[in-house]
Amino acid sequence: MNILIVVNSIIPAKLYGGTQRVIWSLGKELSKLGHKVTYLAKKGSKCDFANIINIDDDKEIHKQIPNDIDVVHFNYEQNDLYKLKKPYIVTMHGNLNDKKKLDYNTVFVSKNHAERYNSKSFVYNGLDWNDYSKPNFKKTKNYYHFLGKASWKVKNLKGTIRIIKELKNKKLFVLGGERLSERVLKMGPAYFLSNKVVFKGMVGGIEKENNLQISNGLIFPVLWHEPFGLVIIESLFYGCPVYGTPYGSLPELVNNNVGFLSNKRKDIIEKIKYDSNYDNKLCNEYACDTFNSKKMAEKYLEKYSSVLNGEKLNSNKPQLKNIQKRKYLSFE
Repeated sequence: MNILIVVNSIIPAKLYGGTQRVIWSLGKELSKLGHKVTYLAKKGSKCDFANIINIDDDKEIHKQIPNDIDVVHFNYEQNDLYKLKKPYIVTMHGNLNDKKKLDYNTVFVSKNHAERYNSKSFVYNGLDWNDYSKPNFKKTKNYYHFLGKASWKVKNLKGTIRIIKELKNKKLFVLGGERLSERVLKMGPAYFLSNKVVFKGMVGGIEKENNLQISNGLIFPVLWHEPFGLVIIESLFYGCPVYGTPYGSLPELVNNNVGFLSNKRKDIIEKIKYDSNYDNKLCNEYACDTFNSKKMAEKYLEKYSSVLNGEKLNSNKPQLKNIQKRKYLSFE
């Protein structure tokens, strides 16, 4: 199969780049499975296992698809898909909060993500764990971590810091975003000027992995319906249990063997204090077995085959069932 993967960014990711990281792993795995892969991506992209075509922002996307492509995999919304003569799918990686109808061939990234748009079409994200340094479970683990956009309020860094400040002799490393961006500073000096909190800034590659190697766990009390959450599976890969809120994909990704979910701060604090003896190797094995790039690629191949056969992935255009009126979900 000759597959074109369309991404409106530079690949590979230079630092974190969650969506780019997934798309990279997907293309590599499809190539290993014997398929020809081409990326239509931003100028500056490089790849040693697939062809690269630079997106021309001044040209309609359907005019940039090579004739020999069998199926097109978009990773961001397109407005002129009716002009496309090739079979295609569109992976939705984020959230909307309106009643806009999506394309029939939309694929979501978790079961909950799909259900919220009245769909059953989803594929879990997966990563090529060979791209990561091998976990060392013998290393001393001496802090917890937050991983994500520190300035993005739905990620709830403020709630994470409140948790860590109530845990005696525990510290937090904040991995993600600018070290002290203007939006982070708005949380107030009591939060960021604490000897219990260390801002590491936007980290990627070995620096990020080294931090995860020595973490006791991910604290992730998000205030929205997380579509998937790569930070969850990356943390689990390094043996870090996940303490989060039961929103979006989290109940699917985080079972009782690898973490704890509650929308009550007190419950999470009590769990960490008195019942946090998780098996690091089990966390790692779960991430490797469940969220790997081969499984993801095989599921996407099923989607490609469906549209190549003229089928629609959704019987009706997906549409958000319930507008979220509250800006943030509950965290007490």
